[in-house]
Amino acid sequence: MVGSIPLPHGGRLVNRFLVSDKKTDGMFTISVNGDLRNDIENIADGVFSPLEGFVVERDFQSIVKTGRLENGLAWTVPIVLDVDDPTAAKMKDAGQVALTTGSDRFAILHVEETYSFNKLAAAKAVYQTEDIKHPGVDKMVNMKNRLVGGRVDVVKRIKQSPLRKYRMIPAETRAEISRKGWKSVVGFQTRNVPHVAHEMLQKAALNLYDGLFVNPLIGKKKQGDFKDEVILAAYVALIDNYYPKDRAMFVTLHTEMRYAGPKEAIHHAIMRKNFGCSHFIVGRDHAGVGNYYHPFAAHEIFKGYADLEIHPVFFPAFYYCKKCLSYANERNCPHGLEFREELSGTKMRNMVSTGEIPPEHLMRPEVAKMIISFNEPFV
Repeated sequence: MVGSIPLPHGGRLVNRFLVSDKKTDGMFTISVNGDLRNDIENIADGVFSPLEGFVVERDFQSIVKTGRLENGLAWTVPIVLDVDDPTAAKMKDAGQVALTTGSDRFAILHVEETYSFNKLAAAKAVYQTEDIKHPGVDKMVNMKNRLVGGRVDVVKRIKQSPLRKYRMIPAETRAEISRKGWKSVVGFQTRNVPHVAHEMLQKAALNLYDGLFVNPLIGKKKQGDFKDEVILAAYVALIDNYYPKDRAMFVTLHTEMRYAGPKEAIHHAIMRKNFGCSHFIVGRDHAGVGNYYHPFAAHEIFKGYADLEIHPVFFPAFYYCKKCLSYANERNCPHGLEFREELSGTKMRNMVSTGEIPPEHLMRPEVAKMIISFNEPFV
């Protein structure tokens, strides 16, 4: 299938790394956690292009109401910094604020404004529920009272670590795609270890596109999900043993899961567009949690984003057919439910938690052995 690599979202890759040696000594400082620091670096590296910092009120309200920035550009998940009222006042007075994690002064925030927001209304707009049992709703309603909008300049990178070994920035992935001569690249988002159905889906996509961009999400997840180091090791084992080296790229994305279902599917597509993907696989119940979203809600939402310039790819769910003795889907397999062996992250987690090694037709042995080698594979 013919494709072309789209421009970054908004037309250019953002770069908010400060090349000067500007000092942050004497600045008013606030501390942020590691998850938010990852997203600040994503802003600086252009993963979140066109954002250049935390969204200001006019963009926040537009995202919540329309799923777009004020200028009409698609954007569905607000990237925000929340602070209490006294801190907001001090930040506004200071104008420029140093952001820290621990002893690291790593960025400068140019405060444009601070503003209040309706937490429950915003949560319902993004997550389509007010239920505080939803992890995204719970997080938003427990945020501090004010948000701070403004550009960021990052002056110090996060230290390299084993989990960041496969991290690349959009400028690097786009250069590598160009070097490989790929005209079409299909992105695959995952927060789970791979089973054979995932592999079959990815390889089906490789029959249509020049390159496969496997992009697991490394970051905060809910209890019961696989740990980042397990996901990373499992995918390395799969790709090293079962993928053509010149057709696949393995790059990690460092951000947290928000479990926003269809809204997060658009967010995921935008990030992969910035990395250089022309197409993006949207799964069943993409970025879902519990029963908050219809299984195909993430497919439906793309009808309202025809201007996105990265093309969604919808595959039917793969299952193992005991009659066909192979992986199949409802489009190419005539056999009834009694012959189907469905795969799911839940099923894999249940097997692993009891020490059971999944059979080879469900999970590659190299992957299964890697997962079982971890004493505590779950968050």
